[in-house]
Amino acid sequence: MLSRVANSMYWMGRYIERAENVTRCMEVNAHLALDLPGDEIDRWEPLIKITGDQGLFQSAHDRADQGNVVHFLAFDRNNPNSVISCMTAARENARAIRSYIISEMWEQVNRMHLYVNRAANDPDVFSSPHEFYTRLKLGSYLLLGIAEAGMSHDEGWHFLRMGRMIERADQASRLLDVKYFFLLPTPEHVGSSLDDIQWAALLRSAGALEMYRQQYGVITPEHVVEFLLLDREFPRAVLHCLNRADESLRTIAGSPEDTFQTKPERLLGRLRAELIYARSPEIILAGLHEYLDRLQARLNEVGDAVFETFFSLRPR
Repeated sequence: MLSRVANSMYWMGRYIERAENVTRCMEVNAHLALDLPGDEIDRWEPLIKITGDQGLFQSAHDRADQGNVVHFLAFDRNNPNSVISCMTAARENARAIRSYIISEMWEQVNRMHLYVNRAANDPDVFSSPHEFYTRLKLGSYLLLGIAEAGMSHDEGWHFLRMGRMIERADQASRLLDVKYFFLLPTPEHVGSSLDDIQWAALLRSAGALEMYRQQYGVITPEHVVEFLLLDREFPRAVLHCLNRADESLRTIAGSPEDTFQTKPERLLGRLRAELIYARSPEIILAGLHEYLDRLQARLNEVGDAVFETFFSLRPR
């Protein structure tokens, strides 16, 4: 496969997943903010910290209120991680490889891109934000189903899945980090009914509440961390995502199981091994935020190694 085609497949998967997960972060923040003490800035500024775009946000806005934060994350074209920027980049990558993907995939990417652009020009879109959040998530699910059922599971499909899984693992860790930033100013709420409400909102926004209830029943921090970080079966758990990314990476490289031929295989295999043997009480005791920070840095290393190994062109 041409490196430019593989590059576009990989980044199309990452950008679509990123758009969905930025949407999820806004949604979980909206749920949590309803029950969070403090003023509006206390409720929305943490979301900018989680995305890591504080400098860019501060250069454009002097106040982290709901309107500014939502516009920055959803519709600011100068923010490369906004929903509209991600969907534009996904569409450009899809357009570059139209002859390599099925027509239904192109139509769905284009449909999502057009919807986000229409929403950006609708001043009333966030008077009822649930519809916007839901349509973005369902659009992403539909695209995933089209790719799963309609594409040959060849190298191109594996690059698409690998990009999506690496991005999903990164974004799942960021979504879990929402809780850290919300608990920092109010440590006295740990273990309270407010704490339970926030954990439930977090699980709901990850699409994980019902599956969590079936497996654990009562919500506890240790079990939430176990489920979203270390579960091997739930499709949005970090370890599950890394296992699927590893499968695709080894298929592309032609490496047998438990072996590696390339740098990204080695880095990803080492990270998977650490998660396989990790336990949630130890993670929480050592510091959940610090653990997630290290995890995100190592996922970035994997992404850099994928670029160095397989692509000769920089992402669009």
